[in-house]
Amino acid sequence: MDKLNKIKGKLIVSCQALPEEPLHSSFIMGRMAYAAYIGGASGIRANTIADIQEIKKNVNLPIIGIIKQQYGDNQVYITPTMKEIDALVFEGVDIIAIDGTKRERPDGRKLEDLIKEARLKYPNQIFMADISCVEEAIMAEKIGFDIVGTTLVGYTEYTKGNDPIVELEKVIKSVSIPVIGEGNLDTPTKAKKALDLGAFAVVVGGAITRPQQITKKFVIEMEK
Repeated sequence: MDKLNKIKGKLIVSCQALPEEPLHSSFIMGRMAYAAYIGGASGIRANTIADIQEIKKNVNLPIIGIIKQQYGDNQVYITPTMKEIDALVFEGVDIIAIDGTKRERPDGRKLEDLIKEARLKYPNQIFMADISCVEEAIMAEKIGFDIVGTTLVGYTEYTKGNDPIVELEKVIKSVSIPVIGEGNLDTPTKAKKALDLGAFAVVVGGAITRPQQITKKFVIEMEK
């Protein structure tokens, strides 16, 4: 768990750009990670093997690795099956994040069975559950995850409109494993508040790495 100590109380920057986004490019994500490192980030969250490989060329920071893979119209797409877990372990990331919600998975498996197999196969790997509510956080701890992240608060049907800081506080009080604050912590004030509440670390993505989102915020505010 020495890897975890490197990110404790620190900022992790999520460097991701999906195919439909302007900055979609492994080269650009590598430079984005380097920019985050120069700015003082202590970890990176990244999507896809290609991006992770490029990021590793640019920085030597702990990586939370995911593979976003859509299977049909299934809503679970963050490292949804064993296939994605295998690929991330083979590439060698410090932490693997998996959708830890109660929604049905694309292969129909229970999350409990997936993490059980992953644990048996890779006993030394650190696994993080991306959850959206307290109930899911409690379940994630119970079935053997090392970390929970509030990544999906507001992104599931049953948590739309929920305040990420309020949910984070509830989760921290409900589990004993480390809780990473993530998801709409889009200002330095919110990130600091998350740490003050007891978050182990904080992940910030779009507010740092998605210029189209940042620009839109300015435009909306100026047009009021």
